[in-house]
Amino acid sequence: MRTWHLVTYDIRDDARLRRVARRLEGYGERVQYSVFRCRLSSLELERLRWELTREVADEDRLLFVSLCGRCAAGVQTLQRKTAWEMARDHHRII
Repeated sequence: MRTWHLVTYDIRDDARLRRVARRLEGYGERVQYSVFRCRLSSLELERLRWELTREVADEDRLLFVSLCGRCAAGVQTLQRKTAWEMARDHHRII
């Protein structure tokens, strides 16, 4: 099952910042300069955390915020409409 996560960062070095941003673009969508929203399974979340820890230095900061379905449904934006709905994972049996 996939759930929403906000991932935000404060990276002190420009080269590391670009690498972290590129890595996150593969997992989610940028919602602000240093904030991404990602809909991830628990395995994907652990993989992302592992990949990012290899990119950052001790002086950098990463923050992961998990959102339950109710919390994700309550996210509001002012500038543009975005869907934070929790689409159910489903399989089609043929």
